[in-house]
Amino acid sequence: MLPIAGLIAGFVLIVKGADWLIAGSSSLARRLRVSDYFIGLTVVAFGTSMPELSVNLYAGVTGSADIAIGNIIGSNIFNIWVILGIASCIWPLAITKSTVWKEIPFSLLAAVLLGAVANDALFEGAERSTIGRIDAFVLLSLFIIFIYYLISGCRSSEEPGDPDTVGALSNRRTLMLIGAGLAGLVVGSRLVVDGAQYAAMKLGVSETFIGLTIVGAGTSAPELATSVMAAYRRNADIAVGNIVGSNIFNVFFILGVTGLIRPLPVDSRVNADILALVAASLLLFFFMFMGRRHLIDRWKGLAFLAMYAAYLVFLVGRG
Repeated sequence: MLPIAGLIAGFVLIVKGADWLIAGSSSLARRLRVSDYFIGLTVVAFGTSMPELSVNLYAGVTGSADIAIGNIIGSNIFNIWVILGIASCIWPLAITKSTVWKEIPFSLLAAVLLGAVANDALFEGAERSTIGRIDAFVLLSLFIIFIYYLISGCRSSEEPGDPDTVGALSNRRTLMLIGAGLAGLVVGSRLVVDGAQYAAMKLGVSETFIGLTIVGAGTSAPELATSVMAAYRRNADIAVGNIVGSNIFNVFFILGVTGLIRPLPVDSRVNADILALVAASLLLFFFMFMGRRHLIDRWKGLAFLAMYAAYLVFLVGRG
């Protein structure tokens, strides 16, 4: 029972660590006189993806490739089908034209490219598929392009005048929050990976299954909290942008960094899960043109939730 308690404690530490890191980083950004627009696109989006990053780094270094890959795929599927499903049931989410034609297709590209780099055996005739350092370099290169797009868009959207430091904390408190956040993420990620390995052994299921379900959903807790609160406050841009941005960061940055540190062998069974992620991303795009255009209303949210329930049934059946 101790490893399971550690798994739960790890999730708590990861969520709190991400919360502290976001608060400290936002304060630091304000002290550096960076605009709110830039903070939202970078600090908050990165912060909500920190649980996935911390878990993947530890899993990659310790050789738990199935948990690392399952975490990214499971988190991205959970983000679309569950978080957007719940958020749109709370309040219909109107999507901006830029998000429909730029960010959502970019997240779809991330899912498709993940399928490509995870199938060396199919495309290159290798004995076993591996996300190696060349693949990681390609992913990180696309991440840099995406960041350049964000910064360019930020600059073109900024209003004249210097941002102020309203909301900035003292230097001491800012550094304490950043330090505590990083510590919480490091310790929490170790507890989560160790607990997930123990759960897989005790339940008689694969580490991939645990990564796709428990770990993937658990590391998406910050995205869930952010998007649900944004929907409650009727802020669709944050609710959707947080999810789409997180999915892009997860594949291009987090998986890229993990693969750069240590090549990740890929179990061929995850191809079905990658197809589910591609399907979720495609459906999100198609839903923009079904019924009321550029809107995720409640029936679409319920459809997302039903699809995730069907996906869970498939996972349980596969074992």
